[in-house]
Amino acid sequence: MCNNAQVMNWDDLRFFLALCRERSASRAGKSIGVNHTTVARRISALEKEIGTRLFDRQPNGYAMTQAAENMYGHALRMEEQAQAIDREIFGQDAELTGLLKLTVAHDFAERVIVSRLPQFQADYPCIDLQLLTTTGLIDLAAREADIAVRLTNKPPEYLVGRKVLPMRHGIYGSPRYLRSAEGPANVILFRGGDVQPEWVAEHFPKAVTALEMDDVSTMVKAVRNHMGLARLPCYVGDSEPGVQRLDVRLTPSTWGVWVLSHVDLRSTARVRVCREFLFEALEQQRELILGERSSYYNGA
Repeated sequence: MCNNAQVMNWDDLRFFLALCRERSASRAGKSIGVNHTTVARRISALEKEIGTRLFDRQPNGYAMTQAAENMYGHALRMEEQAQAIDREIFGQDAELTGLLKLTVAHDFAERVIVSRLPQFQADYPCIDLQLLTTTGLIDLAAREADIAVRLTNKPPEYLVGRKVLPMRHGIYGSPRYLRSAEGPANVILFRGGDVQPEWVAEHFPKAVTALEMDDVSTMVKAVRNHMGLARLPCYVGDSEPGVQRLDVRLTPSTWGVWVLSHVDLRSTARVRVCREFLFEALEQQRELILGERSSYYNGA
């Protein structure tokens, strides 16, 4: 095994780790930006080079052999070292030029961030900004992104930044639903809750669950289509046509809007200017995020 390790390089292990994690050549390829045939070819070449079978090809994907299990921990340590080197080199960059990857939750990007980006591009034309709006969390440690705007109550300890604003929520319904509703309220909830949400128990104890879902953007569309009431972030509800907030007091959320980056990147010039730009952009939309610009539905 020691002799084999001498001929391996990080690029080989990158394909190896992707397949270990995904167990599918197509998913592994997607995770590192190549097609599935490239993954299969590189793994076959690696197995031939070290003289050991690393995966059993099965109908439902790739299964790690014992040799792969033994190699996995060593490969993870190499990955961590490669990422640390990458972050350190990037962190020394003092130029306002080059690639900068910003990750933001889709609904927050759409309603709060995107309208501000033309100004950033005008101010810093040599920075190649990429906006990532996937539904899952992007890994900043792996340099999948350089800066994150996250809605959270506790960011990871390896990230630095600050909570710019607290998040505020309201109870929303369409004007048509609010005018015509009789009897117990219909409520739209996030999927997977084991107990009745506090706002339902306190204000609508006899409510009927009309729908459960796991996506804020879809939830506000359900509200707009008169399906019932939902608890929504104010930046969503107050910016959605055809939706109105009820005059209902809620317990403030412990979540906030954070601007974060990896600790190794805090001195990088383009990360620093983007971070400051985001602080200012969020402060400029304080009223929307805090729900201070909505007119309440009063039952009239």
